[in-house]
Amino acid sequence: MDILPILSTLKRHKTAAGLIVLQIALTCAIVCNALFLIFQRIERISADTGMAESELVMFSLSSMARVENPEPQTQADLAALRQLPGVASVTLTNQYPYGRNSNNSGVRLAPDNKLPSRAVASHYQTGRDFIRTLGLKLVAGRDFEPTEYVANSSLDDNPNPRVPAVILNKRLAEVLWPGESALGKAIYVYGDEPQRVVGVVESLSSPNPGSQDDNTLNAMMFPVQPSFRGGSFVIRVAPGADREAVLKAATDKLLANSPGLRRVIRDQDTMLKLRANYYRQDRSMIQLLAGVCVGLLVVTAFGIVGLASFWVQQRTRMIGTRRALGATRGQILRYFQTENLLLSTVGIALGMIGAYGISLLLMRTYELPRLPFVYLPAGALALWTLGQIAVLAPARRAAALPPVAALRGG
Repeated sequence: MDILPILSTLKRHKTAAGLIVLQIALTCAIVCNALFLIFQRIERISADTGMAESELVMFSLSSMARVENPEPQTQADLAALRQLPGVASVTLTNQYPYGRNSNNSGVRLAPDNKLPSRAVASHYQTGRDFIRTLGLKLVAGRDFEPTEYVANSSLDDNPNPRVPAVILNKRLAEVLWPGESALGKAIYVYGDEPQRVVGVVESLSSPNPGSQDDNTLNAMMFPVQPSFRGGSFVIRVAPGADREAVLKAATDKLLANSPGLRRVIRDQDTMLKLRANYYRQDRSMIQLLAGVCVGLLVVTAFGIVGLASFWVQQRTRMIGTRRALGATRGQILRYFQTENLLLSTVGIALGMIGAYGISLLLMRTYELPRLPFVYLPAGALALWTLGQIAVLAPARRAAALPPVAALRGG
């Protein structure tokens, strides 16, 4: 189709054409960045922690009086929990994903404390059955052996404790020894004594998953048994058992398991609820941005429909003349669709420039990554499609005008 008559017509309606181009440009710029932020949040929410989250419950205990030697009570608590119906396995840990505690340590590859850390990683002190309880997957090596565990209290006031082994997540192993096997290698976290890598798990998240800090992707586990005073109990519920019922039974059991010692339960919950609460703000942000996108697209669509309807009324005589000269309905329809395509293209081109500018602003202000290029053609395709759908009804009405009625109406 010859676009020169279309351009000539648009020149006579510069203001209306300019407004719809500006509206499309603004929508394109905002929607492209909003979609990028939405998919970022979705990716964050969908991040795999490597755990059997749907089977996990956890809680912590605090004692009302100081306990000088908490290890015997801790072992009695673990033994009592293992006997409860519905408990598949149980462990103690100083922290867990989505929890309140977050312990990180620098990792050195030599015993010299003056050397800079090679990496920073989440520091898990884990009791027995930690890997089995959380459902982690070993991709290399083995779990800790019983003789490798040390009590957390033995580390107090000891500048050079002996912690013989460590298990890394795959990400940290690749950071420390890219392209090499980590098994048997030594790291230094506890003093000048080396901790030998005995295993590597596929995935283990930090207590703050989804953070933009690369260090939160690194995690390591040490065979350091926390006590009930400083650790949290994590229970893996047996298949078919009710998580809430098991959690209540476990807390009731331990409160009655310490005669003469008054204790209170804190931070009890299922892993699924902890995850839902942790990502609550992200879900709200997704809903807000999705609402903005839908609102802008609806307003733009109504703007296109209104402008096209107005132009159909203004060009009734032109339409009748073209129909009288032999123009078919399809040609009239394509005329308005082509006109909209030209306006949309100009608006999208300006919108892409605006989208890049907004992305640079977000990068400087909020340290967000650069807008990936793929979102620009995706946004352009969406707006082109929206424009063609929005103009279709007014264009069909124009094409349906009988020549005589159109000329008489003009």
